[in-house]
Amino acid sequence: MNSEWWKQSVVYQVYPKSFYDSNQDGSGDIRGIIEKLDYLKKLGIDVIWLNPLYQSPYVDNGYDISDYYQINPDFGTMADFDALLQEAHQRDIKIIMDLVVNHTSDQHEWFKKSQQVPKNKYRDYYIWKDPVEGHEPTNWGSSFGGSTWEFNEEIGQYYLHLFAKEQPDLNWENPEVRQEIYKMMRFWLDKGIDGFRMDVISLLSKKPDYPDGRVIQNRKLGTYYDGASNGPRVHEFLHEMYQEVLSHYDVLTVGETPNTNADQGVLYSDPTREELNMVFHFEHMHVDYGKYGKYSNASFKLTDLKKVLTEWQEKLYQKGWNSLYWNNHDQARVISRFGDDQEYRVTSGKMLATLLHFMQGTPYIYQGEEIGMTNVKFPELTDYQDLDVFNTYKELTEMHQLSHEFAMEAIHAKSRDNARTPMQWSEEKFAGFSKVNPWLAVNSNYPAINVEKALEDPNSLFYYYQKLIQLRKEYEIITTGRYQLLAADSEKIYYYTRETDDQILVVVCSFSNETEEFVLENYSDLATHSEAKLLSGNYLEASQVASEMILKPYEAVAYLFDKKGK
Repeated sequence: MNSEWWKQSVVYQVYPKSFYDSNQDGSGDIRGIIEKLDYLKKLGIDVIWLNPLYQSPYVDNGYDISDYYQINPDFGTMADFDALLQEAHQRDIKIIMDLVVNHTSDQHEWFKKSQQVPKNKYRDYYIWKDPVEGHEPTNWGSSFGGSTWEFNEEIGQYYLHLFAKEQPDLNWENPEVRQEIYKMMRFWLDKGIDGFRMDVISLLSKKPDYPDGRVIQNRKLGTYYDGASNGPRVHEFLHEMYQEVLSHYDVLTVGETPNTNADQGVLYSDPTREELNMVFHFEHMHVDYGKYGKYSNASFKLTDLKKVLTEWQEKLYQKGWNSLYWNNHDQARVISRFGDDQEYRVTSGKMLATLLHFMQGTPYIYQGEEIGMTNVKFPELTDYQDLDVFNTYKELTEMHQLSHEFAMEAIHAKSRDNARTPMQWSEEKFAGFSKVNPWLAVNSNYPAINVEKALEDPNSLFYYYQKLIQLRKEYEIITTGRYQLLAADSEKIYYYTRETDDQILVVVCSFSNETEEFVLENYSDLATHSEAKLLSGNYLEASQVASEMILKPYEAVAYLFDKKGK
């Protein structure tokens, strides 16, 4: 039933708690999203992905769901949600929701019943194991620090939680659990939503022997990757989900797939396998990882970034489909990470947008990315809200005996709260997000970086994104063209082409803050075609395509050639 409309679409991710506060309680809400739909329509996006809106104790920002069928009162009511759906659809904007089914909250009725004595059927809704020689069943380390196993004294067993202890993992081996999930999915799809972003979906199937994990990234405990990532039945489960639910609706599905490479990405997204439309992988988000994993002071190499992005472009071509993203609610702001958030903030932001949006796949824009929001540098640890920050600080300072200064620098660079600071709408107090103190402090640079200023400036990053979105709809080559990387060894210039039978698209992006001389490898071939047409450039006077180009700091150009005789 899938018409593949998502191949020409651009998705905008809304983190509801930080988007817009309509009722002045310091937290974003559904009515706030409705009020800003015209802004998103002006940007030109096709789809909104909403982070979880469900009933939740909010231990992990809504990814601990206590009731899949209820809207969290902090965000509004089901009537508000229905109004959002209607208002978005009237503007030809689709809505996809977060599907969090690897785990629930420990406050979910299923888990509460699973802990009752004597044992009932709900015990098998989760993963309970006996102690092994008096300790945890495996050496698996949680994503948020500590063991993945939590002991229940009354039952005398451990339950599995790959994330916080308040997020017990569901037992997908139990067919009754799967049917409960499918029933819940139909509830939302029948309401009229247009698909799902599926949280950590590659972790559903655990290896039945529960092997100990490798000790990596200097963690005392082994990771759960070996026993839970891309497990033996994950494709069976997703195929069943497709057949029983997804095949009956014309929807977008994107799976978050930690620890997944491009070959595995094909398995998830090949349409003939009937699983998902596309996946979010993390390989390009790991190019600046170091000794202490994410929270390291390592800098990235452009050649490593090229290698990852190129592999996914090439291996999924005509087999699967790519999702394209720089930012989301779990990642630091891309301009601070891979660009320059000072002198060349707008220029490097446009360059990074150019690089991504001319690749094959469905682009995802995270709220604030289109105005060039940057990382935040909160002075005190207590200014942060993210559970991961506090666990990381403890791990760095206690386990690794590193200084407070090192830990804070790492948190400033990579904290998830970098992405979660309130959306910067104007230079009014609290950035126009709210009239009261927000749940998380606003980035102090909001007087200079905000939507109001961006909309007043015809050369702003906002209008650059608007144009990139329009180009994707106007030029079929952006959807269908075959990708080829050139100048693979350059540590300063990312150069690739997209090619069809009739056209060649040339994309050149500089990652340097200085002027760079660059030899265009295949210029003699390009010169045999029609005159180059500039599709996009991030300077008012774009550098011309030539055998030897002189690129300005963080310059990006995209030129289109028609093949002669075509």
